[in-house]
Amino acid sequence: MFRSLRYTLFPVLNITAPVLAVFSLVLLIPCLVSLIFEDGALEGFVHASAACMATGALLWAITRGDKRELLPRDGFLLATLIWVLIPVFASIPIFHGIEGISVTTAFFEAMSGTTTTCATALTGLDALPESINFWRCFLSWLGGMGILVLAVAILPLLGVGGAQVFKAETSGPMKEARLTPRIADTAKGLWAIYVLMSVACALAYRWAGMDTFDSILHTFTTVSLGGFSSHDASFAYWNNPMIETVTIAFILLCGTSFTLHFVAWKSRSPLAYLKNPECLAWVGICVGTIAVVAGILYQSGFYTDPWEALRKAAFNVASTISTTGFATDDFNLWPAPAVWLMIIVTCFATCGGSTGGGVKMLRAIILIKQIACQFKQTQHPKIVAPVMLQGSAIDTQVVVSTLSFLMLWVTLLIFSAWVFMATGLDLKTALGTAVACITNLGPGLGDTGPASNFSVLSDAQLWLCTFLMLLGRLELVTVFMLFTRSFWKT
Repeated sequence: MFRSLRYTLFPVLNITAPVLAVFSLVLLIPCLVSLIFEDGALEGFVHASAACMATGALLWAITRGDKRELLPRDGFLLATLIWVLIPVFASIPIFHGIEGISVTTAFFEAMSGTTTTCATALTGLDALPESINFWRCFLSWLGGMGILVLAVAILPLLGVGGAQVFKAETSGPMKEARLTPRIADTAKGLWAIYVLMSVACALAYRWAGMDTFDSILHTFTTVSLGGFSSHDASFAYWNNPMIETVTIAFILLCGTSFTLHFVAWKSRSPLAYLKNPECLAWVGICVGTIAVVAGILYQSGFYTDPWEALRKAAFNVASTISTTGFATDDFNLWPAPAVWLMIIVTCFATCGGSTGGGVKMLRAIILIKQIACQFKQTQHPKIVAPVMLQGSAIDTQVVVSTLSFLMLWVTLLIFSAWVFMATGLDLKTALGTAVACITNLGPGLGDTGPASNFSVLSDAQLWLCTFLMLLGRLELVTVFMLFTRSFWKT
């Protein structure tokens, strides 16, 4: 049994070691921020970096004789392991830098940032050490494209193929698509687009009125569709239409597949966007939802000025359905039809291959097309009606995988909401919290809504939220696969 476990686990730990070594160096970046601002949080980052490096060195020493080519299943184990270990070390400076914080809250905050959920259980964000706020937001930026996608670009240098890892970590139902023949080049291409988008966003925020430090921090959590802020009031802190317009623009860009951005950039033409049904659906759903919510807010008298209703709806709808989680208002107080429409659309709006969470628009499109095909086959039993996308038939296995994922996703959502209710939350808060964590949205409804945060939850509820954020970020199957008996059989 030990030999079987070693064959499965040790080669993965061997790859984990250099990833931890690299992350220990990343932990030195906020050290510089702490030194510049002299905020007193330096010690926590130094300890975390040293612990991370020591752990990586120990794993390397223990497993150096267990190298082998990664198998497809190894990607699932490696993805889950990295996404658990990184928040462990990322939580150390948060625990050391914030007085009175518990281990549970520190780990929750680190997992929330790494998974780009950016739900927070902290209060007094404006008074936090600058390096801690930088670290929270920087974690979201790293998690946005995926720490493992970056690792995939490095793996060939270590003599290990990265295709299995890339497939396990990337989002969406059609994971086999590549931008380049080599998977490492694919990862590098995605990161290049991500970095260029980040630079553009930071400059736009600075131009719109943010100071330099805030523009950097909020760039991190905008392009990652995360939602952490250095202010308790989030974007209401500025109450600036230009800043809100910049945010909406980059939310729309980052809710679109980065592979599509790469294709458009290589072809030097925007036609790639106009020909992509998922992109068109994402933009259309976003614009349509904003229009409906603005209409509800104005007709209900919640806002008497139609332009104010449109402004409030545009920012909060775009932020919510993209799973970003910024807010300028407490939309909990809005009319129920507007609130629940936003929550429903949140579950599927963003594109596969984007930094957003949820089911993904492509899966919703496949589901709708499969339903249409089923209607045709019911009326004409002998007809052959494959699911078509952009003029090509989608493989049956992709359709089955999509339907299975949706069933698992809905089941998990209902079960988690029930558990939250069983532990004391009301229905609105329980369902809103479950959606917020599984979709990596951030703020929920009720007691965990945008005017409050997750500090109202017990430790047990926070641990459940943490697990749901991990499941949502790695798209359920990656994690659940590890709990099957067949996975551990050689």
